[in-house]
Amino acid sequence: MKFRLKRLSPKKKQRLIPPIQIQVRDGKFEIMGMGAWHSYWRDPYHLLLTIPWTGFLILICTFYITINVLFALAYWIGGDCIANARPGSFSDLFFFSVQTLASIGYGALYPKTTYANIIVTIEAMIGLVGIAVMTGLAFARFSRPTARVLFSRVAVITPHNAMPTLIFRSANQRRNIILEAQMRVYLMRDEITSEGQFMRRFHDLKLLRNQTPSFTLSWSVMHVIDEFSPLYGMTPESLIQTNTILIVSLNGIDETVAQVVHARHTYGANEILWNSQFVDIFHHTPDGHRYIDYNRFHDVLPLDEDS
Repeated sequence: MKFRLKRLSPKKKQRLIPPIQIQVRDGKFEIMGMGAWHSYWRDPYHLLLTIPWTGFLILICTFYITINVLFALAYWIGGDCIANARPGSFSDLFFFSVQTLASIGYGALYPKTTYANIIVTIEAMIGLVGIAVMTGLAFARFSRPTARVLFSRVAVITPHNAMPTLIFRSANQRRNIILEAQMRVYLMRDEITSEGQFMRRFHDLKLLRNQTPSFTLSWSVMHVIDEFSPLYGMTPESLIQTNTILIVSLNGIDETVAQVVHARHTYGANEILWNSQFVDIFHHTPDGHRYIDYNRFHDVLPLDEDS
């Protein structure tokens, strides 16, 4: 069996792969239009899932009114085909279309010609499919699981058990439990291979604890910077020169809805503070109880150079 490859013209290639603009802002790589709802205009399903609720409702209302106007015009073309409709009344035909599309069937207005029955049949089929699609889209938007996870604005590199350690904080903002939560941290930076080729490379950072059976309150994520760490021998200047960023990914099962939830965060090179430590947010009350002060969740203190 022989296969023949068809070459694409340059114009077709440009249509298949549109140019993507990337810019560096505050040490982070940003893809222009990434995650914006209007970037899904070629994918209607994702567009309807990501468009704001106001735009979604306006779009539904516009479609609903437009389809009824079109069917009212179809009845108008058929002449006197709707019983009990006032002669020349477009509003009667419009509201008859509304009743047909929604399968209401009051009985005051009804088709009396074969032409009208054909249009009613087409409209009834479109109404059934349209209601199912709109109901599915609305349910998909409501049922999307989301995680309200807070990450500290900065990460710090501080001594921990006599070893330099990268630390950042995360907290569950909901009063529930994320079961089997897993945390992954990746380091991405510019590198030059031994052949002199430039590449943007990912490195996995080994964490002291990368999972927890229940993520309820706060979680301090730690990575020891030893000789096996990608951060070993790095300096604040080298992080900036290599456009280093940290990518944090958290996933787990939301106990309330029993669905998998995700959260992510990135730290640029200028958001990694050296020789600093987080302010303690755990406190004790006079009667022996403990509480967490989230007001100081992002606060850090510089370390004494002599310590």
